[in-house]
Amino acid sequence: MAANRIAERKLRDRQARRAQIIGAARRIAELEGWSNVTVRRLSAEISYSQPVLYGHFGSREGILAAVAVEGFHELGLALEKAQKRDKRGNTVGSVAAAYLEFAASSPALYEVMFSLSLNVPFDDVATPPELRFAFSQLLELFQGQSPKSEVISELFWASLHGIAELTRAKRFPRGRQKERVKTLVELFTFHDKTPPIVKAR
Repeated sequence: MAANRIAERKLRDRQARRAQIIGAARRIAELEGWSNVTVRRLSAEISYSQPVLYGHFGSREGILAAVAVEGFHELGLALEKAQKRDKRGNTVGSVAAAYLEFAASSPALYEVMFSLSLNVPFDDVATPPELRFAFSQLLELFQGQSPKSEVISELFWASLHGIAELTRAKRFPRGRQKERVKTLVELFTFHDKTPPIVKAR
């Protein structure tokens, strides 16, 4: 029993250190950008030696990948919450708004999830469950509506990502964001169980 308690305490300590490292990386990135998130800087920031950081993540890229995975989990939760709280029968619109709000409110986190070259597999047997969870929230919107529901979900995701990135880069004026979302929802809302993008073929 004593050995089990010691093992459990060590595991909790390890998880707490891991969470502290990830949290510090996110704080630095939000304030100064990902180029300033280095193992040396993190070591100084949280008073852990560099070997401790390497022991947890293996490399700087490992730390960034862990942040990205955490981001996908948070995105999935945000989209799930949007689906559950929708009271107007406009689940697609609620999820679209939640996605764009996530991207706008956490720009550094969104950047590491999508814009940095990290070894985080998508659509692969090794894809982390957090990524599958996030995508499942989009897939649920269209599942059963069409034999191409997975592809439609990917196109919906691509549209949201494009809007998020073009807005962040100030290529899209924010003043028309509601109109964009409304039009996007119309394109992806099924009135007769056949999505417009499929009917157009």
